[in-house]
Amino acid sequence: MPEHVVDLDRRTFLKVSAVAGAGLVVGCGICPDLPTLTASEDGKQELIPNAWIRISADDRVTVMVKHSEMGQGITTALAMIVAEELEVDWQKVRAEIAPAKPVYKNPLAGIQATTGSTGVRTSWDVLRKAGAATRELLIEAAAYTWGVPVKECRAVNGTVVHQPTGRVLRYGQLIEKAASLPLPQSLVLKSHQQFEVIGKRFPRLDTAAKIDGSAVYGTDVRLPGMLTATVIHPPVIGGRVKSINATNAQQMPGVRHIVPITTGVAVVADDYWRASQAAEAVEVQWEASEGQRLLSTDRIRARWAELAKTNGRKVKDHGNVGHAFAAAAKVLEAVYELPFQAHACPEPMNCTVHIHDGVCDIWAPTQIQGGTQEIGAIVTGLDVDAVQVHTTFLGGGFGRRASADFVAEAVELAKQVKAPVKVIWSREEDIRNDHFRPASYQVVRAALAADGTLLAFWHRLVGNEWLDSFAEAFMPAYMPGWVPRPVKNAVTTVALPITKYLMSAKYATINAGTVGYAIDNVRVEYIHDNPGVPVGLWRGVANTRNAFVVESFVDEIAAAAGKDPYRMRYDLLKNEPKLRAVLELAATKAGWGKPLPSGAHRGIALDDFDGTPVAMVAEASVNAKGKVKVHRIVAAVDCGTAINPKIVEAQISGGIAFGLTGTIKGAITIKDGQAEQSNFHDFPVLRMDEMPEVEVYIVPSTAAPTGIGEVGVPPVAPAVANAVAAATGKRVRTLPIRPEDLV
Repeated sequence: MPEHVVDLDRRTFLKVSAVAGAGLVVGCGICPDLPTLTASEDGKQELIPNAWIRISADDRVTVMVKHSEMGQGITTALAMIVAEELEVDWQKVRAEIAPAKPVYKNPLAGIQATTGSTGVRTSWDVLRKAGAATRELLIEAAAYTWGVPVKECRAVNGTVVHQPTGRVLRYGQLIEKAASLPLPQSLVLKSHQQFEVIGKRFPRLDTAAKIDGSAVYGTDVRLPGMLTATVIHPPVIGGRVKSINATNAQQMPGVRHIVPITTGVAVVADDYWRASQAAEAVEVQWEASEGQRLLSTDRIRARWAELAKTNGRKVKDHGNVGHAFAAAAKVLEAVYELPFQAHACPEPMNCTVHIHDGVCDIWAPTQIQGGTQEIGAIVTGLDVDAVQVHTTFLGGGFGRRASADFVAEAVELAKQVKAPVKVIWSREEDIRNDHFRPASYQVVRAALAADGTLLAFWHRLVGNEWLDSFAEAFMPAYMPGWVPRPVKNAVTTVALPITKYLMSAKYATINAGTVGYAIDNVRVEYIHDNPGVPVGLWRGVANTRNAFVVESFVDEIAAAAGKDPYRMRYDLLKNEPKLRAVLELAATKAGWGKPLPSGAHRGIALDDFDGTPVAMVAEASVNAKGKVKVHRIVAAVDCGTAINPKIVEAQISGGIAFGLTGTIKGAITIKDGQAEQSNFHDFPVLRMDEMPEVEVYIVPSTAAPTGIGEVGVPPVAPAVANAVAAATGKRVRTLPIRPEDLV
């Protein structure tokens, strides 16, 4: 490089070049590897400056996304972050789901996973740095090529421009030179005022593929010589195979294998239709304990009602709750119950596995690449590094695909049939063998002074949490020969026995005992009881249960105190400006206090999902038969920097649709040891004509982005329930809302 370029100190250069105006100087710290040049699948050269970006000779920029795309728009959002700092033409950007590797670990989950609305949160800093470092690398490559000072060069729309002469080099022309240079060690990141991509309503990158059919979901995977299987699971939860009569099924055309696996019986055929038809002809005798056969929703409820009369573990206890209740002029008490809920993903569980040449290839619509990789290692006996995870598009995740029981089945089966095999569950198997949203039994009490002041809030929760099924969520702990053992590079499955219950109380009581309200005396108690029903993560997690209870009961308190429910919340949020702001915005945009059409009533609720406050106002009516119609929901959210407002609005709207299904439609009930529901005829989901008008308002912010994928679910049920109470005078304390309870 010419002397006059080398003499320029890199830190000084970074402060004055490329990005006009004030920026943020940060250390690079994204990947210690030097940039490399390699050949892409189509034979073209590609620059790989770090683990997150690839640039080809034709200027195409590929962003490696460590999270799963399940409709939440994560591939678009993360690509926009890179594009902003990289100064690239958006039309040249594409996204690719990253393989399972340690560099892509989700720091909040401990492994590579897409859970808890952490996608943007955990990628914001690293992708900004990756984009900025790559930009500076290309600028330096151009300066070297021209023999000019780097301070005279600027990145513009996928090119580097030499400002004094107007000469231009495309990024694709610079990749070879850039590969010979080290990454910068410090960077200048753009300020919010300089953003040209972030905050814009860009179209999603995955839309075209989903329209033209080129998008590959798990069920779309095709391999040479691949067989297809379906699984018959025991009807009773926890049951096992006693005997199999497959004589008739084995003689059906296209049927290859009928074999027992840990979780049931697998029927393997040339295609899914033949496998599913043969499955109906298989005669299986099952065995289950008496306790498993007697398990029922009624028994669970009765047990929890008795447990609720006992003292629980104190999760939160501040002030003097006992004194406040003793001094109260009025005491309110209510019991709230929430059912088990299925995920009902549009695409049932499926996984394709090919074990060959010392490698286990797994194609799965999974939310948890790290856990999937570790399961493959444990079941096959291979090292983690020999298990390759290929993440497809997910036809709905909702937390269900953060479990990987279906992956374990496919790996176990592939070992037996010695061929590539795709396992697909039927809709009935999918719903009956879900890892359900945990049920809950909750008792709440409030102490009020004579003037209506809320003196104390007491909250006791009984139930279990997804951690109770943590081991089974990854792989059945009773799998033959399975023991926790050291597996090279594994971080999850080997820790299951010691982590199974440790955090249950924390997760089960999220936002219990009010959400940021200024109350002097609050106590939250938790009574853990695992009835044996498999549970897992459900979109919105414990917030969906606890927000319903707290926000519904706050309305009851407001009514008893003679206060407006919005105004009471607003006053109680005196120490929570972000929560107060979204509450006020939702109420204002909804026209709180203004007249509504005859028969329509409003309800209000809020929640704070791990730092993302959201408030909703629902407008609903109830007809003479008790049927609830939700006409309109107005939502306000503060998610920090909104990467793509269009995606934020879509996620809130989708969360509302998902939440309404659990509010006014279906639930899972257990009888004789099995889920009574099996398909959409008895587990209905929200239909298009039942979707209300939705308005979403985003609080402007320059703070770092927070999560958005799950925050739209928790406030839905209490907002609707409060509107129903306003319409009928009847309090809703169980879900889903049933017409017979309102007549």
